[in-house]
Parts: sequence; C-alpha cells; structure tokens
Amino acid sequence: MSVYKRTHMCGQLRKENIGEQVVLNGWVQKRRNLGGLIFCDIRDKTGITQVVFNDKIEKAVFDKADALRSEYVVGIKGTVAERESKNSSMDTGDIEIIAEDITVYSKADTPPIYIKDDDNADDNLRLKYRYLDLRKKKMQDNLTFRHRLAKLTRDYFSEEGFTEVETPMLVKSTPEGARDYLVPSRVNPGKFYALPQSPQMFKQLLMAGGTDRYVQIVKCFRDEDLRADRQPEFTQIDLEMSFVDRDDVMEVQEGYLKRVFKEMKGIDIQTPFPRISYEEAMERFGSDKPDIRFGFELKNITELVRGCGFKVFTDAIEAGGSVRGIAVTGGAERYTRKKIDKLTEAVKSYGARGMVWMKVAGGEVSSSVNKFFSQEELKAMAEACGASDGDLVLIISDRDKVVFDSLGFLRRHTAEEMGLLRDDDYRLLWVVDFPLFEYNEEEGRYQAMHHPFTAPKAEDAHLLKTEPAAARADAYDIVLNGVELGGGSIRIHDKDMQEDMFRALNMSQEEIDEKFGFLVEAFRYGTPPHGGLAYGMDRLVMLLTGEKSIREVIAFPKNQAAQCMVSEAPGPVSEKQLEELGIKIK
Repeated sequence: MSVYKRTHMCGQLRKENIGEQVVLNGWVQKRRNLGGLIFCDIRDKTGITQVVFNDKIEKAVFDKADALRSEYVVGIKGTVAERESKNSSMDTGDIEIIAEDITVYSKADTPPIYIKDDDNADDNLRLKYRYLDLRKKKMQDNLTFRHRLAKLTRDYFSEEGFTEVETPMLVKSTPEGARDYLVPSRVNPGKFYALPQSPQMFKQLLMAGGTDRYVQIVKCFRDEDLRADRQPEFTQIDLEMSFVDRDDVMEVQEGYLKRVFKEMKGIDIQTPFPRISYEEAMERFGSDKPDIRFGFELKNITELVRGCGFKVFTDAIEAGGSVRGIAVTGGAERYTRKKIDKLTEAVKSYGARGMVWMKVAGGEVSSSVNKFFSQEELKAMAEACGASDGDLVLIISDRDKVVFDSLGFLRRHTAEEMGLLRDDDYRLLWVVDFPLFEYNEEEGRYQAMHHPFTAPKAEDAHLLKTEPAAARADAYDIVLNGVELGGGSIRIHDKDMQEDMFRALNMSQEEIDEKFGFLVEAFRYGTPPHGGLAYGMDRLVMLLTGEKSIREVIAFPKNQAAQCMVSEAPGPVSEKQLEELGIKIK
C-alpha cells in the first residue's frame, strides 16, 4: 500500500490555500452521504477539515468514500475550495477539500468511546482505551502544551548556566516519608534497589562534584495513596545551585515562572512574588499552600470566648487548642441549613467533632448556639471573625491542627461553591520559614518536615542540639492558587551539622551509616553551600491548562488503584522469574 505524502496537517488550511492541490492524512471523524455528495470530516492532532466527494469523480473512488466509517485511517488527495456554508466554530471552517482520490490505510471497529472532547465517558473506560482517548483534540493539545513547557524549561535553565544531568533510576532504599517501590536484584540475591522518590542525594553529590548548577526533568516514584493531583510515578523539574542563599534560588525561579506564563499563556506576572511565613500562612489561611484569590481569612477568637461557659469552646481552650472562624462573604442567603449540615459532615474527615455557624442579616445574628450566647455576644464573635451583614460565619474549636485543617478546607470549599475560584486568575506566592521538624502523631516522634538534608535558618542552627522542635528551616515553597507547585531549601553542606540533624531525628550511628553514609562521606572532602528546588511538572501543566486532575496531562496515567488500565500492570510473573530473583509469593 502506498502512502500519500501529506502536504498539510488537517487543522492548517485557510482561505489563503484556496486553489491549492493538497494531501491530508488522518482519521475519519464522521461521514454523511447526501446522495450525489459525500461529506467526510478528516481529523489529526491539529484539527478537522471537511472533505467533499461528488459523483463526478471515478465511481471506484466514490464507492470507497461511501464505505468510510468513523476512525478509518485515510489519505485524501484534492483541491482546496471555499466552503459555501461556513462553520465559524472550526478553524478550517472557511474551506473544504474537493476530493480527487482516497486511500484507506486501515479500517476500524466501532470504538467503545466517542472521539470528542465532551463525550462524558467513564474514567475507567478512558484509561483502558487511552490510545483512543488520546485522539481527542483536548488530549493532544495537553500533550503538546507539556512538550512546549519541557522545551522552554530546558532553554531557560540552559541560558541560566544549568547543566542537565541524568541521575540513577535504580537507587538504595532510604525510606523517608512515602514508601519506596522496590526492585529485586538478580545478581545480588536478597538485595533490592528502590526507584527514586526524588534525586535529592544525587543532586547534592553533583554539587559536591563541582557541577555548580544542575537541572533535570526526571521521573520520581512514591508508593502512596492516590488523588487527583498525585500519581505513583510523576515528573519533577529538579534543580540545584552552588554558592547561593535562599534569595538567589527564588530569584531564578521567579524568572522561570515569569517566562512560563508569558510564553505559554501570554500573561505578564509581577515579580517578585509575595512572601509569607509558614506561621502567617497557617494563622491567616489554615494552610501552608494558601489560595489568595479571595478573602475568608481565619480569625482567632480564643481570647474573646475564653471562660464563656460554652463547653465546646472552653474544653478546646483548656486542652491547649484554639477557637477560630471565617466569614464567608454573602454566604448567609446562599447556605441553607441543609447545606450547612453538609459542611459540618465534611469537616469531620479533618478531625473536627462539629462546627458552630452564625448568619448575620438585618443587624441580627442567628446561630446554631443561640441558646448559649446573648445577641451581644454573638455579634461580638461575628464581628471578630470579620463578618458583615449577609455573611455566614463558620467556627471550629479543637487542637490547632484540626482547626487549621478544617477551616482551610471550609475556606476554599465555600469559595469554590460560590464561584470565586477563576482558573484564569493566577496568584503566586512564596511560603517561607517552615518548621524544621513536625510531630508524627502516629509514630509518636518528630520527623523532618521536608527531608533530613534541609538546613536550619542560620540563626536557629544552635537549636539542633538544644531545642530542635523550635528550629525553623531555610525552606521555601512556591504556591499557585492553593496548590504547591514546587518546594526547596538551602541544604546542609557541613558534615557535623548533618550528623546533628540525624541525631535530632533519633537516628543511631548504624542507621545513619546504613542509609546515608555515602552522602556524609562526600561532605568530608569539601562541599559548597548549595540549595535547590523541585517543581511538580504534572501539577504545573494541570494548572496552566485548567484541568482538574494530573491524569489529563499524562499520556498513560495509573488509576486510583495504581494500575495501568492499558497494559494491565502490575501483573503476575512466571515462577521461573521469581526463582531467578530468589523470591516466593506467600
């Protein structure tokens, strides 16, 4: 079978091409037989062009056109003509192709999903037949967008003096945070590689090795529960810089993101980005990745209600917790009792045992706790939460973590329900000065909030030995519209400080040597001060394309059970393979 060498892509032809002889290759989107005329829409990743077969052409060609069905793959020869009934919804809507010949490269059965953007197909079907789903214009546009972003990333960092270096995919297991994916070694029986959760230690070794500025678009792997913006394998834009402080790293990233928004979205974003501390982010927004597109900020009313006699509040305060609330602007009328009950149920998943609500209307306050407080007291609480006439006040009392998590959720959830979260309103900020450690309640111990290679702020370095829980990290996260785009820190480069950090984490010398000995060893031979950052590339593409899930911007993603629906991975392996690896399945 001969292949017609195409002259144009299906979405390229315009009025200027009228009269030209062209060849198009693509898929049949649809066919309509009107007797003496057959209309056929031909599609490729760039768009759709209408092709017309009339009964003046050879009968064999006309009959072949009449036999076309959806998703047949074809080549068309013809002449560009002006379209009589123009279609303004198509980029090629001013023209059509008057066909002269056609070849069918392959026929197609009726596909299990429609090849159109608004098909509303079940997600599992879309993932199972991903090669069909990818034919949709939206999916091809997303893949093309991702390609352009990757190219821009490499160009920008190359211009900034970064060297792209690949780091190993088979590494040593050093579990910190998520579970590792393990790979058994055939030539080293009983031993395992891990797939990297990040290239963290290798990029620090690159700094020790004199690379100075490193960048990589790299696959990372974490065996953790999945959600809309999380996959077991994901892509990072990973980078590290020598002889820098926090401001140097952040300045380079602001330049990168400014260029991304300009070239990818046509938007001029203002730099430098606002900076707020972790403490301020939690106090104002209840989240270390705050969405600043709207208000509804948290207000602390603990002192106002201390000793009020309302047991729900006083018990929380006596236990060392707090009472805080938000004012949902215009929410009094919008939120019925039924909707408020749904909010109350929702916060229980964040550990809250309940929620107090108040509505301010006509100068009066109605509330779920009317019988416990006077009007004056209710008005004082509403005012302290920043409420005005027509607002809904939501109050949580509990341990600070529960209060922050619950109100952080309520703040964003109510804003979304009220239509305040515009996808085209991009608000970037830095969150800085994180705690160096966080308490793991399940394990009953402190752990590194980011990772154990994050340096403390210079003024807090002495606390590593005396009061590590009070130390702040020289760390920084870049946040876009309530989503963490990337995070980084200045790293520890001193051997003694690194060992102090490990000891603060209650790690034994044996454990330090076993997990991180090669990194500590490298620090003995002269390591420059260094710091870096890693972006979640999938999340960045998701936000810039306006998608709600990173599955929409990954060619072959996993489902919620971490399965590839196309290849049916993970799958069983043969007894022979297991025997070679010295593994038995229980």
